[in-house]
Amino acid sequence: MSGEPLILAIDNGTQSVRALLFDKRGNLVGKGKQELDPYFSEQPGWAEQHPDYFWENLGKACKTLWEGTEANPAQVAGVTVTTQRGTVINLDENGKPLRPAIIWLDQRHAQVDGPVKGPWGWLFKLARLEETIHRFREKTQANWIAQNQPDIWRQTRHFLLLSGYLNYRLTGQFRDSTGSQVGYLPFDYRKQKWAAPRDFKWQAMPVTPEMLPELVEPGGALGALTSEAAVHLGLPEGLPVIAAASDKACEILGSGGLSPDIGCMSYGTTATINTTSERYVEPIKLMPPYPSALPGHYSTEVMIYRGFWMVSWFKREFGLRERKLAEQRGVEPEALFDELVRAVPAGSMGLMLQPYWSPGVRQPGPEAKGSIIGFGDVHTRSHIYRAILEGLAYALREGKEKIEKRTGIPIRILRVAGGGSQSDAAMQLTADVFGLPAERPHTYETSGLGAAIDAAVGLRLHPDFQTAVAAMTRVGDVFLPQPQTQALYERLYSEVYLKMYPQLQPLYRKIRSITGYPE
Repeated sequence: MSGEPLILAIDNGTQSVRALLFDKRGNLVGKGKQELDPYFSEQPGWAEQHPDYFWENLGKACKTLWEGTEANPAQVAGVTVTTQRGTVINLDENGKPLRPAIIWLDQRHAQVDGPVKGPWGWLFKLARLEETIHRFREKTQANWIAQNQPDIWRQTRHFLLLSGYLNYRLTGQFRDSTGSQVGYLPFDYRKQKWAAPRDFKWQAMPVTPEMLPELVEPGGALGALTSEAAVHLGLPEGLPVIAAASDKACEILGSGGLSPDIGCMSYGTTATINTTSERYVEPIKLMPPYPSALPGHYSTEVMIYRGFWMVSWFKREFGLRERKLAEQRGVEPEALFDELVRAVPAGSMGLMLQPYWSPGVRQPGPEAKGSIIGFGDVHTRSHIYRAILEGLAYALREGKEKIEKRTGIPIRILRVAGGGSQSDAAMQLTADVFGLPAERPHTYETSGLGAAIDAAVGLRLHPDFQTAVAAMTRVGDVFLPQPQTQALYERLYSEVYLKMYPQLQPLYRKIRSITGYPE
């Protein structure tokens, strides 16, 4: 191997796949990015994509990487994968896809016939959890496939998340990381392994243990790069492939969030706030903490399902002017959207937005819808755009307070990653709404960096995670709350925002009963 050792981190998100080269100091020394069509829809509410599409575009991202860097493939010491969560893939006995992947954004529901059989059904009834379990069974993709495409389910020998599929394509082994297991699968979040034989999840879905991959902790070896995969990635055959974790978990690690007093926020397609904990603490009752990218730890997460997707929605539906102006000026459209935010005072002149553009499971519930209140003749597109950012910040602050209440540990600082974190206006707004310093990590590619940290420890480039995080992460820009603006947001949050969902929830339920949507 010539030159210093490098790590190739593959980050397959919802809207792009990126091939990222990091050194052991956390510097990004090369990048190849390939935009993705997130999904196609054969019916309303469906979201699917062909598994081979992800693999093909990974190869294109690697080609772009090697064309744009002076680094040598011989420097790469290992490969690691982080992906979007909850996207499932059916493979046959030969490892070939049987149908398109069902993407995490998919809204289809399986039919549920009666309670879970046996003592679990009685237990859920006594605990008043029947509706929660009903929703779990409805949203389990395996149930829908088995009901509606029984021939495909009969042929299914391997049922994998996208991470497991890509790791299989890289190594030929059906292995995946414990840190990637976020989805409707028979997974025990407390023990971070497949559920015990008597767990109700085996009765709630048709998945069998033989269909699932062997699990390896973050930092563990998944296998070696096959000759076919090596050609596809432009790397030497036989390189070790190291387990990482899901993209959100890796973002936390890549932001340096090793302790429960650091709130790690992701301003991505899904917006989240997370802390890392050694204890199993449910941030919302009966909603498990997800596996951390730090082995043996948990991510106490509250999510806003269509978080910064709402920003993309606004830009698509109302931002044509800014997109055209940006093209004319040769600048990124985000710079002009920041101008929209700055053109409007804090509080959006009374416009308040509740960002439930997709329903939740418990808080918000399945009836939840988005809302904007406080309209007047002074309001423009700019006010709506700022209200979106403020509404997301309010919702994530509410999540922060839930986490603090459950853990008993105050969050003292924020680390903000994801696409939305590149907006200075969004960062300042976040500091003001939370009343806390908002820090931007030194690199935008925090999920890839988190995966690289897992790999660096697994490859013994660093002796342990504390050392690796200290060496590979650091803080970039810091945004401090402005006292006058903070005081305004404090009142709007406590006196208005927190009252919106309880007041509107009965109306949402009425809308659902009349229209049948959302279902």
